[in-house]
Amino acid sequence: ISACEKCGEWEMALQSFALLAQSQVELNSISFNASISACEKGCNLDQALHLLTMMAVSTVKSNATTFNAAISACEKAREWEDALQLFSTMTHNIVECSTTTLNAVMSACQRSSEWQKALHLSRVMAQRKVEWDAITYNAAINACESGGKWKHALRFFI
Repeated sequence: ISACEKCGEWEMALQSFALLAQSQVELNSISFNASISACEKGCNLDQALHLLTMMAVSTVKSNATTFNAAISACEKAREWEDALQLFSTMTHNIVECSTTTLNAVMSACQRSSEWQKALHLSRVMAQRKVEWDAITYNAAINACESGGKWKHALRFFI
């Protein structure tokens, strides 16, 4: 499944996942995560969310990798509300969020011109002491730009 995902063959990855599910092989977080990631890379949010739902009703426990892939799928589909909902679910389930997680949620908000939500997430990152990277700064500055708030953007340079 991971090989298919890395080659951008999300449909083949899902076929492999379906074959695993039909066989006697026990599905685990690795097979789910690779499949959700393949859907993210293939810009197929509906399938990614379907797999996440399947995982929730199974005995397989989701983790940060699971949520990061699903949130990234939301980002690519410009579905900021879904990204925020997954982030909320993630924190409610006490799954550790990382710079990658918050970058994906911020980018989803920024891409959908929800600059205020993106800037709120930047404050959440500070409260949780999540380290910023170049992607974080870029997402925050782009959020300010999409909201026409250039003075807010200058704060990230100081």
